Amino acid sequence: HEQIELIKDAGIMHDIGKISIDDSILNKPDKLDDQEWTQMKRHPEVGYHLLSSVTRYADFAKDILAHHERWDGKGYPRGLKQEQIPLTSRIIAVADAYDAMTYKRPYREPMSHQQACEEIQRCSATQFDPKIVEAFLSCAASLPSE
Repeated sequence: HEQIELIKDAGIMHDIGKISIDDSILNKPDKLDDQEWTQMKRHPEVGYHLLSSVTRYADFAKDILAHHERWDGKGYPRGLKQEQIPLTSRIIAVADAYDAMTYKRPYREPMSHQQACEEIQRCSATQFDPKIVEAFLSCAASLPSE
């Protein structure tokens, strides 16, 4: 039960580092330029530093740091791969991607539930842990779709 609470709390706080990013970047309707993308990629580190200094959140600060790492090692900020990435971070990565795809963003319309699930499946074993994808899709099958 404690692990589930930790995952839930980390999931809620995973993007707290975005408070350091200017709204003009967060809400930009066009593709980010290199400088903006560099700034955006810093948000996991900012979140880690904010949370690691607070006793209550220190336990999952490392999970916040690694939530944009990729199964294939091409993520950021440290280029971790596979089991090097904390389990909680791997779970957050899939949930965050689903959330990002299914809600309207300044730069695109939302995908349907089915489209998002297909994209997550497509990214299994490259961006995401295949076991987490399998578990997510199993649970997602019971969600109502549009």
